[in-house]
Amino acid sequence: MNDVCPFQWQRNMRRISSYDKELNAGATARRVFSAAKRAAAGRRKQETGHSSIRHKFLLSILVIVCCGSFPCGAGALVAQNKYNFAQLGEETWSLVKQPVQWQASDWLKVGLAGVGTLLVMEADQPVREAALRNSRYSKSVPIECGRAWGELYTPAVFFSGFTLHSLITDDIRTRKIGFEIGQAAIYASVVIQLMKMAIGRARPYTNEGSKTFRPFSRLSLDFDYESLPSGHTTVAFALSTVLSRNAEAGWLKGILYVPAALTFVSRVYQDQHWTSDAFLGAAIGYFVATWVVDQHENKESTIEMSLSYPLTVRMRF
Repeated sequence: MNDVCPFQWQRNMRRISSYDKELNAGATARRVFSAAKRAAAGRRKQETGHSSIRHKFLLSILVIVCCGSFPCGAGALVAQNKYNFAQLGEETWSLVKQPVQWQASDWLKVGLAGVGTLLVMEADQPVREAALRNSRYSKSVPIECGRAWGELYTPAVFFSGFTLHSLITDDIRTRKIGFEIGQAAIYASVVIQLMKMAIGRARPYTNEGSKTFRPFSRLSLDFDYESLPSGHTTVAFALSTVLSRNAEAGWLKGILYVPAALTFVSRVYQDQHWTSDAFLGAAIGYFVATWVVDQHENKESTIEMSLSYPLTVRMRF
């Protein structure tokens, strides 16, 4: 018995040694995997940061071009619009009171948007399935540009550019455009955020179907149920509508809706929204921005003079 014990002890020690080597190898593999995972995450973060910087840089260039493309000059010799915080407060209160002041035509627009959304809902699932079957372009330049146009930093960049231009040149026209961009973006964002929370529709990528709703789930910090309406599409159409309404060239008015249309497509194609989400978001963005621009143009009483020959005078009441 005493002769066998040393051999058993040696075998046990070899087994323990082998087990320790396996543990060390497993720990090393886990460390390598963890390091690779952190490196990949770092690369993705860096790429995302670079992409965001590129988008903002390109937007800044676009703002500079727009400031030179839109009608400028100190033509508004007499105007009721000051485009300041006091006016923002007055018009915000006016927007809050709007539903009780709507006329039949206004209710008709709301009804058409609602009915249109319900009708488009019938195509939500087939459109999603078609997009998923051919999703290789989900990170392409047009799709990514459309997504960026609907980000909140886009109207912020345009607002900053036009406002800075108006401060430097004392140009009332670019002040008006910057003010309307900021105003429309704020109003549209508040409206859609309240609707998202109250409706609580499941996003497509949850795979719960287009008719799954969990109202007020955001209160529990569940952001997978805020699909309707699309916030990106709302912001995109609000921005494009303000720019289009202030552009004088007819061809430019239409072109300015192209990036908004790309936003519509990108939100569906990247599986972030149903088609009906984007449809309702586009309607909200358009109507809110139209209301904002109308508020200012209906108030204006301007006399504009051109010193070029022949002398022209334009009056607007």
